[in-house]
Amino acid sequence: MSFISFLILLAISVVVSAILHFGLKYYVKPGTNSFIAKVIFGWIGAWLGTPVFGSWFEGLNYEGVYYVPAILGSFALLVMMVDLVKSTKAS
Repeated sequence: MSFISFLILLAISVVVSAILHFGLKYYVKPGTNSFIAKVIFGWIGAWLGTPVFGSWFEGLNYEGVYYVPAILGSFALLVMMVDLVKSTKAS
């Protein structure tokens, strides 16, 4: 993976995390630490997006990083992470 690919995945993760955390208030607890954790897990989700969801829209990619699957992967992992923590915290 090139550095540019890393930065693209990081930008996708920051945007998706910001929308969920600050826009939709979808978090376990408010604060900067929670947002940074979302960015880290969002990057992992974005990285796994293409292998899991496939290669969509040939024109919207950079060196094997397909933007739409990366966005979906980031979103999916973040929602699963927050939901998992909330459900185990409630028990």
